[in-house]
Amino acid sequence: MTDLTITGGQAATMTSLELVDFINSHRKQQAEQAGQPFASSDFPELLHKNFLAKVPEVLGERSAEFSADLPDNYGRPRRGYRFPKRESCLMAMSYSYDLQAAVFDHMTALEEKLAKPLTAAEQLLASVQLTVDLERRQRQTEHQVAALAESVGDMDRAHPLLDSIPNGMESITAIRQRIGKQYGLPPRVIDAVVREMPHSPRPFAMVRSKHEELNARPFAVWAKAEISRVFERFARGCTFVTQHRAVHPDFGAGQERFQMRGSPEDMSSSAHIPSIHGREGQP
Repeated sequence: MTDLTITGGQAATMTSLELVDFINSHRKQQAEQAGQPFASSDFPELLHKNFLAKVPEVLGERSAEFSADLPDNYGRPRRGYRFPKRESCLMAMSYSYDLQAAVFDHMTALEEKLAKPLTAAEQLLASVQLTVDLERRQRQTEHQVAALAESVGDMDRAHPLLDSIPNGMESITAIRQRIGKQYGLPPRVIDAVVREMPHSPRPFAMVRSKHEELNARPFAVWAKAEISRVFERFARGCTFVTQHRAVHPDFGAGQERFQMRGSPEDMSSSAHIPSIHGREGQP
């Protein structure tokens, strides 16, 4: 089973990737004891994307507090979670009580280990690991900033630059307020629909900032009518998995749940709310 992560040299945590690995190792041990193969129908392999989908069910609104970037081996960003002991045990308990006990024992053992003073070699290793992690994060941030600057530069060249927002147009700030009020969607989902999805609309123009003396860049505006049509289409493609949470195939690979206020028909028809029970229930 995977080792736990030490955050800041103090608290023991487990990432979502580590928990998935731990759960699969636990299931494999159980399968061997039962004389069955792993993975099988009785002892299925847990996928990280399925684990991610379950986190909001178990932790509710607080799940966002534990969101973390877990880069892959190539340094590319990958969404995940980093949990302290309590939340790690809650996630494990959602699968089985014996798995919760195993996670609790595992993290307790690490806490006891952390209580002992580090040797000089361990301190040096921890320092090197921290330096490498900071350098990796800095490179990732630099790449993201460079990509954003290039994207904004392309928009500057491809769209007319206006002095004010024309009638019938709105900025992303106005879109967040209007669409958020209409559909109950959080800003991150609104931004994704406007900018990142296959049917995202092209900006109508760029508007010169009133704070150019502060080196503020021009900002994009979209046609209000087109934005309304895009979100009507997005809403039709959503499926409610609880009364107030939905999924969409173009957002989070169809796995990430988000808050949404449904129409009266959505909320009255059970056909729009598929069951969320019985998934990955076997430890």
